[in-house]
Amino acid sequence: MTTALITGATAGIGAAFARRLATDGHDLVLVARDTGRLTEAAAELESRFGVHAEVLTADLATEEGIGAVEQRLADGTRPVGILINNAGFGNRGSYLSVPLEQELEMVKVHIEAVLRLTSAALPGMRERGFGGVVNVASVAAFVPRGTYGASKAWMVNFTQGVARDLAGSGVRLLALCPGFTRTEFHQRAGMGTKNVPAWGWLSAERVVDEALRDLARGRSLSVPSKRYKAVVALARVLPAGRFGGLSSKAARTYGKD
Repeated sequence: MTTALITGATAGIGAAFARRLATDGHDLVLVARDTGRLTEAAAELESRFGVHAEVLTADLATEEGIGAVEQRLADGTRPVGILINNAGFGNRGSYLSVPLEQELEMVKVHIEAVLRLTSAALPGMRERGFGGVVNVASVAAFVPRGTYGASKAWMVNFTQGVARDLAGSGVRLLALCPGFTRTEFHQRAGMGTKNVPAWGWLSAERVVDEALRDLARGRSLSVPSKRYKAVVALARVLPAGRFGGLSSKAARTYGKD
């Protein structure tokens, strides 16, 4: 089996990808900022699934962090066959209420890191004639919602464009666009979620299962669950300003948990 490299691998969707890929027999390279959590996750995965789990501490908001992961992906003696660009975060508040430094950090993680890591991984995959890249975006990509939505929209368009460019090469690319998923995402952003209805939540495991199924089918876009497929379809037909206004209003009414 091939080796899979996962960014943001210690929690949420990233951790779910690690468990699922380990279940399928893939060795892993786990990337995150917290060495302690990485080490614990690697030890558990190795013990539970019998795979090798390598630890790579890197902050993708920094040049040093992106460079370290680029170097690992470009190492032809230890090829990576699956790349999961999952690292990301949200900012609470509307545009101009968030410090510019945090907005630029988001651009660094959601856009520059995804571009550079994908670019580091693809030459080897294309030369070998197989490989897969999953870029974890969001349903927010289809809604006008500040820097977060804009960065995720870039991710979707970038992924689908590269997928077309590499058609027939044996390399597949997928933009994964989940809705509300039970992870640490909202807690880390300081957002309460008590106003989100129960039907709006997905499990990280379901998101990962649908993503890998869509990747295997050769699709370049995955929107897990029928309810969020309907949201995306609605977003595509309603006037952008109207749907964006409704979405922004909902986002700002997250209550404290």
